[in-house]
Amino acid sequence: MSEQTNVTTEHEEEEMEGSSRAAAGRTQVTKRKKDRQMTAGTHWLFQFGVYKKNQGRIIRQLTFAALLLTVAVGAWRLSEVAHRPAFKYAVPLAIVAIGGWFVYRLVNLPRFADFLIAVEAEMTKVSWPTRHELVKSSIVVIATIVGFALLLWFYDTFWNFLLTHLGV
Repeated sequence: MSEQTNVTTEHEEEEMEGSSRAAAGRTQVTKRKKDRQMTAGTHWLFQFGVYKKNQGRIIRQLTFAALLLTVAVGAWRLSEVAHRPAFKYAVPLAIVAIGGWFVYRLVNLPRFADFLIAVEAEMTKVSWPTRHELVKSSIVVIATIVGFALLLWFYDTFWNFLLTHLGV
């Protein structure tokens, strides 16, 4: 009986050690995840690599160009209202340089890059209309817009005429 008790006790101790090691392992994994989350805010700004280099290149380049153009237009407008030479030239150039780096890093941020890669993949699945279909559809849309504009102009003119003659 004492042998069976000892075996049971040893087995229970091994189970407790295994579960405590597993708990310690989970704690370490959780701690590493928290460390990554706490440093995830800024460390991506200082990396030089390109995330998934050969995937989604076109959409990433277009997104980069559009965002950089937005930053450049903002810096240009800032230079237009500035009166001192430092604010007219140096500050906008610094804004474009810093904004360019930020935009470059943004399009290589894993979550954003994966989104852009998925967008490019979906765009390849789209069945685009032929030139003839595009022209016909555009004519229908433009004719509808002109028709509604004329209808609204007619209503506006009618009610203006009626209310003016009624003295309202």
